[in-house]
Amino acid sequence: MDDRCIMENLLLTTKGVCDLYLHGTIESSTQDVRQSFDQALNNSLCMQDDIYKKMSAKGWYTTEQAEAMKIQKVRNQFSGIS
Repeated sequence: MDDRCIMENLLLTTKGVCDLYLHGTIESSTQDVRQSFDQALNNSLCMQDDIYKKMSAKGWYTTEQAEAMKIQKVRNQFSGIS
């Protein structure tokens, strides 16, 4: 297993953890439990961002710019939703 594969697995795992913590935050029945999940979510989001930045710097996670016309089309499509 090479470094890129390891980083991809870390990123996917971290994203999954963020999803679990988000649902824990939303579904919490008490303020203390919600705060615990919320802090864990924030920490995991920071970790996910760090992993993404390292992968992006190595060219392992590339993104492309969305076309302005496509962005405007989506804006128009959802502009009537409040």
